[in-house]
Amino acid sequence: MEAKVAAAVKPPAPIGALAGLRVIEFAGLGPGPFASMLLADMGAEVVTVMRQEQKPSSTGALMRGRRQVVANLKDPTTVGKVRDLVDRADVLVEGYRPGVMERLGFAPEELMRRNKRLIYARMTGWGQFGPLAHSAGHDINYIAITGALHAIGGGNRPVPPLNLVGDYGGGALYLVVGILAALFERQRSGRGQIIDAAMCDGAASLMSAFFDLFHAGHWKDDRQSNLVDGGAHFYGVYECADGKFISVGAIEPQFYAQLRKLAGLGGEDFDAQMDQASWPTLREEVAAVFRTKSRDEWTAIMAGSDACVAPVLSLTEAPDHPHMIERSTFILQDGVLQPAPAPRFSRTASVARRSIDGTLEDLAQEWSDHAIPMVTHL
Repeated sequence: MEAKVAAAVKPPAPIGALAGLRVIEFAGLGPGPFASMLLADMGAEVVTVMRQEQKPSSTGALMRGRRQVVANLKDPTTVGKVRDLVDRADVLVEGYRPGVMERLGFAPEELMRRNKRLIYARMTGWGQFGPLAHSAGHDINYIAITGALHAIGGGNRPVPPLNLVGDYGGGALYLVVGILAALFERQRSGRGQIIDAAMCDGAASLMSAFFDLFHAGHWKDDRQSNLVDGGAHFYGVYECADGKFISVGAIEPQFYAQLRKLAGLGGEDFDAQMDQASWPTLREEVAAVFRTKSRDEWTAIMAGSDACVAPVLSLTEAPDHPHMIERSTFILQDGVLQPAPAPRFSRTASVARRSIDGTLEDLAQEWSDHAIPMVTHL
């Protein structure tokens, strides 16, 4: 893959909006590492504590910007060293099932007695309590009980939306929001707190607008029957002559008019845009039109217009899109293609940094030499 992307900048020291923030991450999978990646990109000093059976990784997006240390968490002396590090940290991130951290010797109540400023961020699928709290699960299970999975897909069955809705949207992003909110509150109180971030809670929260629409009578509880779930002929994905796909999202009347003009949808049956009874028939007619040209031909026809049409690109194609190139949305770091940090800041730019190996002893010395600044009470 020869993507035209920008090279990642690697500064000698952390910079960014969260520079100076110390985070201890207990190595896990999925949303925890993604949340820690976001914090590291924004300048936080993130130390990932890995068990002996885990292997440090210096490549890839999810583990970038870390100091990785391998620790035998069954050894009381090593556990004591990790606790000493936590004493000097601002945030602890863990993604184990409820009770695991307690059994390892890192119960939040004990650590927060030692470090009253500590923000203890817990990332789980089901949460710290409830009938399912100790059950195994994955993204698809967490979003299944929220209404989100039922709403996504064609008329016949739900479709897993990758693991974006539960793990990363409802999980990691809500965890980061919770951490940042707790840091803000700590400026006033001087005290940390425990964050219970459950993917099922976050996924349910993401459904807020659709619950509003449903209770107002503007959303049907059936897939592919609504404005933005593929039910409308002017909002969906269509196959083109070459087997590739084009996305259409012409909701507003002026954008719909542009789509009709450029796609040649001139029949009177297209005039009643919001007549839901006609959507299935019109969707078939639009599908037939888009099958007459290739994806790239349609992209060229729609270029520069307000028809709200864009090509559906694969992972190999996306980095070469002109808009992605202009914004340096993808970067090459150590030869690995990955998305660049987001969002963008006008003064305190986020940076994708390499992960490096470290030791508990070196970190203890380093952190003791540079004490955490005193809390300013507002």
